Amino acid sequence: MDVMEDVVKRLNEEKAYPLWLLSNNQKEEKRITDLSALTFSEREKISLVLTEADIAFTAVGANNVKSLAPIIADGINRKAMERPQSYFNLIICENLLGSSEILRREIEGYLSSDGRVFFNNRTGLVESVVSRMVAPLSDEMRKASPLLVTVEPYNVLPVEKKKFKGDIPPVKGLYPVEDLFPYEELKLFIHNLSHACLAYAGYLKGYTYIWEALRDPDVRGVVDKVVIESREALIKKHRFAITEIDGYITDLINRFGNKLLNDTVFRVGRDPLRKIGYNDRIAGAIRLCLSQGIYPEKICFVMAACLCYNYPNDIKAVEMQEIIRKSGIEGILKSVSRITDENIIEDIKNDYERIKNESSGLKKS
Repeated sequence: MDVMEDVVKRLNEEKAYPLWLLSNNQKEEKRITDLSALTFSEREKISLVLTEADIAFTAVGANNVKSLAPIIADGINRKAMERPQSYFNLIICENLLGSSEILRREIEGYLSSDGRVFFNNRTGLVESVVSRMVAPLSDEMRKASPLLVTVEPYNVLPVEKKKFKGDIPPVKGLYPVEDLFPYEELKLFIHNLSHACLAYAGYLKGYTYIWEALRDPDVRGVVDKVVIESREALIKKHRFAITEIDGYITDLINRFGNKLLNDTVFRVGRDPLRKIGYNDRIAGAIRLCLSQGIYPEKICFVMAACLCYNYPNDIKAVEMQEIIRKSGIEGILKSVSRITDENIIEDIKNDYERIKNESSGLKKS
């Protein structure tokens, strides 16, 4: 199901779409077949499909999750009448903390009395942690193959075991865990944070692609130290097994080096104003480390590098620079990141001034 009618029309014509798995060394071309598509306006047909389904997945973007509620409720109301002894599990694949409760509140407003019983007893709203990276398509590729999807081969999807109703379906790649929150923080404070570090440090040195930045010894050195700080804090807080978290980190760094993804520092670094927010990857990691008795020296550098990000085609970067011009570094840290620790503020300010004033180690040679 999609809102883009031209995509739905083409999917129904071709009954398939191409999928490329891009690794460091090869491209594996697959074709996903035996499918049909509906537009969001086809509410009656969607409710019929949901009535017959035992599992569904969402991937609509955090800002669009609430719009799914009436459509899902239609299917649940119908399912309650036609298949009342079945189960329905909805896997929510969104970068949105608390997505299951947000969606639950929205769906409840559209349920019939029978639908509410089915929803409460036989419907699972299952949160997940999505880490797979998608490669952006060039205009030429999109024109040649409008349905093409290009992704990395990584296919592990942590899901919250206790949220399922009935048996957990044997879907390849699902990784059921007892508590999803540690994996949400693992994604945010290892994956997202180190990705941001590569983007902002890479931008400072004049690189275009993430894989280029990773190959720079200075940038890689910072990334490694940032990861160490977050790693230690996460192990202390969540009791991750060392083998599990170290395996995750090793695999992640290899994935960042994937040249075929062609991921740019501009895409990864976009909207820096959001990325310095209180609950996001940088300020959140600073608080995490402090709460576990670890001083986030290199994460402070990531914050400073982010505050130096002034890419003119990123409207949020331009807005951030305007806030800095009016309020200064301390002002933006206190108002946007809600950082109050004076030592942290002082270290970020010092890193920021050093980046601004020193050319050595910041420009690509």
